[in-house]
Amino acid sequence: MSVEQTIRDQIESNNILLYMKGSPDQPQCGFSAQTVQCLMSCGKRFAYVDVLANPEIRSTLPGIANWPTFPQLWIKGELVGGCDIITDLYQKGELQNLVDEADQGATEQDS
Repeated sequence: MSVEQTIRDQIESNNILLYMKGSPDQPQCGFSAQTVQCLMSCGKRFAYVDVLANPEIRSTLPGIANWPTFPQLWIKGELVGGCDIITDLYQKGELQNLVDEADQGATEQDS
């Protein structure tokens, strides 16, 4: 399977997916740490991919996403954005709505 197909599969099979440097428990950059804090504050589970441990994904995803930096938050197959956008959405209360909707979708798909 190609790296592009792996990325597309990850995005399609996870309603809330964060491509980040490190892991939620041990972020490896300040932007990833800040994004994780915003997401965790929403209280829903999310999947993540450590781009430092997956250099092929790190080099390929920016071309697919048309977004050059990490972290990248994907919700229901759509790129939401990076740290600044996520932080802004969180402060406005809009991130909670996006995450809640995506989580409801996951529950409905599972049943």
